Amino acid sequence: MDFSAYEENNSVNKIFKSAVPQICKDEPCLFGIDEAGRGPVLGPMVYGISYCPISMKETLEKKAFADSKTLKEEVREDLFSQIQECNDFMGFEVDILSPNYISTTMLRRTKYSLNQISMDSAIGLLRLAIADGVQVKEVYVDTVGDAQKYQDKLKGLFPDLEITVTPKADSKFAIVSAASICAKVVRDKVVKSWQFPESIDVSQDQLGSGYPSDPTTKRFLADNVDPVFGFPRIVRFSWSTASKILDEKAVSVQWDDDEEIDESAKGTASITSFFAPKGANPRKKKHQFFNDRHISQVTSF
Repeated sequence: MDFSAYEENNSVNKIFKSAVPQICKDEPCLFGIDEAGRGPVLGPMVYGISYCPISMKETLEKKAFADSKTLKEEVREDLFSQIQECNDFMGFEVDILSPNYISTTMLRRTKYSLNQISMDSAIGLLRLAIADGVQVKEVYVDTVGDAQKYQDKLKGLFPDLEITVTPKADSKFAIVSAASICAKVVRDKVVKSWQFPESIDVSQDQLGSGYPSDPTTKRFLADNVDPVFGFPRIVRFSWSTASKILDEKAVSVQWDDDEEIDESAKGTASITSFFAPKGANPRKKKHQFFNDRHISQVTSF
């Protein structure tokens, strides 16, 4: 599969998918969901899904699919090739979530966690498969956060589907193992072919594993931080490892809303409140949504 479309602009998310086999439109299907690259401070997180007819379950289980983290790279590559070759009864989708998207989403004013990002990606891929005509019947998901709450959320959105959310689903269900392999192989390919718009010359060895605890990754972060613009696009700014280095090496910025609030003044009425008209309608106060985004009404431009 050609991933050059993402390599040309790795600041945005991109979905790649196989063609849907006709049998997956005609027969009820198993559907697996898993991710790769949740923990690293470098590179994208990739969500993967795979599906096949329930009638082909035994054929699927005879293949050597397993949790992608337990397999060597060459084995994963071979299994991903097998998934693509089984295009008469198997299909897959991958959603590449860029580091830029992860950072800006997690750091926006209204809290949006990595778990929420993960769930939204999984839900989006499931909806896409259904829209493409896949006759989804049974869904198996490797959980993020509380498995029961996640399962209840999915059942609320897809009441007609049989949904199982559980930890270690990639080692329990072959269809999830296949999804895990798709996600991991695609992430590895994207990181290896990463194009740095900052025009820095970095080898794969200099990136390390991408995990925050890796000394090589820490060295890359420390050596490639700009005092004004921060890190290259491959870095997730929202990770604490990156934030600490920015605090140490980047120029300090004072934002208006960073001013400390006098604790003793909490609960004290604002002086301007004494000038409000009597009987003023409190409903006319702007909602916090508009205040947070500095949105005001205008009568002319």
